[in-house]
Amino acid sequence: MEDTKIQWHPGFVAAMSLEFKSDRESLIFQKEHNLNTKPLEVDLLVIKKEASARIENEIGGFFRGHNIMEYKSPEDVLNIDVLYKAIAYAALYKSYGKSVDEREADDITVTLVREGKPKGLFGHLEKQGNPLSQPYKGIYYVGGHCLFPIQIVVTKELDGEAHAWLKALSRKVEEEAAKRLLEKIKGLTEKEDKDMADSVLRVMLEANGQIVEKWKGDADMFEALMEIMEPQIQMREKKVWEEGIEKGRKEGMEEGRKEGIQVIVGTLRELGQRDEYIRKVIMKKYGIPEEKAEEYLGIM
Repeated sequence: MEDTKIQWHPGFVAAMSLEFKSDRESLIFQKEHNLNTKPLEVDLLVIKKEASARIENEIGGFFRGHNIMEYKSPEDVLNIDVLYKAIAYAALYKSYGKSVDEREADDITVTLVREGKPKGLFGHLEKQGNPLSQPYKGIYYVGGHCLFPIQIVVTKELDGEAHAWLKALSRKVEEEAAKRLLEKIKGLTEKEDKDMADSVLRVMLEANGQIVEKWKGDADMFEALMEIMEPQIQMREKKVWEEGIEKGRKEGMEEGRKEGIQVIVGTLRELGQRDEYIRKVIMKKYGIPEEKAEEYLGIM
């Protein structure tokens, strides 16, 4: 699978929102923040509502007033030029305040996030007289003279329990870690959190076909996935039902039912499930005969 087909960046924004779940009241998140009228944007801008707000998350402990975050997917490079580009974005962001020096340089931070350790970049920084310190597992601070405070987050090295959302953005997620993520998702109660978690889950499953293969035919894992996906499916059904009210209640309900089946078929196909397995699922869930199930699969 080509890396460009996986929506890594929306998954990153969702993962960061969940990372900062306990700190969310103190922060403002602006994804793909436009620096000016030209097509220049940063992946995520996180602004503290109050300068004195204390952020519990280890990554957020580095934050100041304005915090620019750049994410690199597993196949993207992170070298010295990428770092300078992020610094340039920070400089542009500083310069576009409403008044001179409205955004002070020492109130702006730069965070680069990548799964693997950028050894070449680290070596380059050391040679330039920018020593690295590691206050937490997987989190590196860049020392020496820099225009802005800089930290580099290596998600592969992060603590798996504390940073489960970020660590899920990988092609090398272990099955046990995936199961733990499902448990975390099941524990969420707020709609916003569930929507964000769904984005992260989809990226993880699309990028880790080996896990999907192991889960094929596993009734327990299928039930766990369906339990998580059920709210989204029900929302789609409800929307179609409401749209169908004008045509009549019965027709609206039938359309909603059809939509629900189509959502399940599409989702399971995205996860790599074979039609034979999907047929059994929709027959069981909706109580439809095999011939009708085959119509939904388009194999009649």
